[in-house]
Amino acid sequence: MAVVFTKTAKGQEEINGRAGALTPRQRRVLIFVDGKRTVEELRGMLQSDDLQHTLGLLEESGYIEVGAVIDAQGKAGAAAGPLPSITAFRKLPAAGDSLRLKQARNFMANTVSAFVGRVGASSLLERIEQAADHGELRALFDEWYHSLVGSREGRREAEALRAKLLEVI
Repeated sequence: MAVVFTKTAKGQEEINGRAGALTPRQRRVLIFVDGKRTVEELRGMLQSDDLQHTLGLLEESGYIEVGAVIDAQGKAGAAAGPLPSITAFRKLPAAGDSLRLKQARNFMANTVSAFVGRVGASSLLERIEQAADHGELRALFDEWYHSLVGSREGRREAEALRAKLLEVI
């Protein structure tokens, strides 16, 4: 399933009159939300390093809303249950997958160390190292991602790193 966002009346007002206090990046994402493109299509077009966060902020602020959910056959309709996460985690393995857990833990720790620094993110690094399973690492995903986006070099690589981590987490 894929989620398609549409602009609300507030979103249309923002586009027409710049009524809100959106950053240029948030405004650019809002412009591309058209009720036709899925989140993945937006991700490919915008190459935004914080698309998930930006879409969440726009939705929470009332600028956009879920317009449709597209199923595996490409048919749009209403959600028949909870919406898929735009984070797009893979299904958890029935039995613990210790190799992928170790890969995900190492990837998260190494990227934080490289882009943020061990001193600046020591608390996050400790929690990554102490995570006992994929669920605990997934709970740290947003904080990990935002710490990368918060650094200048990490911001440039955040989308690619996010995609790589989602392969193993």
